[in-house]
Amino acid sequence: MREWVKSIGLALGLFLVIRTFLVQAFKIPTGSMEDTLLIGDFLLVNKLVYGSSTPRSLPLMDGNLPQLHLPGYDEPERGNIVVFEYPLDRSVDYVKRCVALPGDTVEMHDKVLYINHRPQEEPFVLHGDSKIYNSEPGGRIHPDFVWQRQYITDQARQKFGGNYVSTRDNFGPLLVPPGKYFCLGDNRDFSSDSRYWGFVDRELIKGRPLILYFSWDRNHWLVRLNRIGKLIG
Repeated sequence: MREWVKSIGLALGLFLVIRTFLVQAFKIPTGSMEDTLLIGDFLLVNKLVYGSSTPRSLPLMDGNLPQLHLPGYDEPERGNIVVFEYPLDRSVDYVKRCVALPGDTVEMHDKVLYINHRPQEEPFVLHGDSKIYNSEPGGRIHPDFVWQRQYITDQARQKFGGNYVSTRDNFGPLLVPPGKYFCLGDNRDFSSDSRYWGFVDRELIKGRPLILYFSWDRNHWLVRLNRIGKLIG
């Protein structure tokens, strides 16, 4: 019995170490990254790449734990797909594409993304809604976009004054602050992302997907065999 308990304890300890510092499984719950990632895709996420950290708390325990951070060997770059803690609820993980880095200006004109005033080629982007939102009715900014006002560039502030209005398809230019990133879903018209809730702090970014190890099509109750083993760019 003692050997059995030791073996179980060792296996559990190794699992926790691997999950905390090395690799974590992640399931795609929504269609915000289609067609790059589909609902029902299961990913392995590399947590070493950007530096991993110990959990903030343990199950069934109150209070926060002191965190140990390991240095990473890379930094998020434009175009990287990243997994991060949702800024408005850190118990929830999101997966999006990092499109703008600290110091970049980011803007969108009629669904076209511009970084540092240059239009971006994004062959992976899906537009499922042909309608383009130019401004909110009555010239009023939707509450979801009010946060952007404090980050518009000085030039934009002079241009718009107090009348800055943004939408899903037209916003900015915004200046990305130090230590923060702007992340968007590939399914651009149906994604809750940085346009709505703001920048992603560097400390919230957990890792980068490595490989798709399983995929389940819940609509047809079939395994998507052609997606298994796909490397995530």
